[in-house]
Amino acid sequence: MTRSFDDIAVGDALTPLTIDVTARQIVAGAIASRDFQDVHHDKQAAIRSGSPDIFMNILTSNGLAARFVTDWAGPDARLTEIAIRLGVPNRPGEQLRFDGSVQAVDPAGRVATVSVRGANSLGDHVTGTAKVQWS
Repeated sequence: MTRSFDDIAVGDALTPLTIDVTARQIVAGAIASRDFQDVHHDKQAAIRSGSPDIFMNILTSNGLAARFVTDWAGPDARLTEIAIRLGVPNRPGEQLRFDGSVQAVDPAGRVATVSVRGANSLGDHVTGTAKVQWS
């Protein structure tokens, strides 16, 4: 979808996104981001660390948050900034549900600041803000 900057207003909801989290996705995200920490690909190592299963790394979470924002903004916009904080872990079998809203609009710079929240059955996995600019 192509979204026009002129159609955005403070308070607008971003299009929700739900992602079914799989072990394959967690392992692939860790490998792609060169994070070879064993808790992201070895269930027994994760259990030894106190987790019941492997869990997603922050770079994969950051990438999914960015995808959520850019899917909403469309191809005529670019992500210029993202700042997230991790909360509860994201493990295989979870559903990661993203939502957010427009927090501020800068007409001079054609920039929107949006909130980002990705939650699963345990609570908030990732929260933060992002800035998107239209040309």
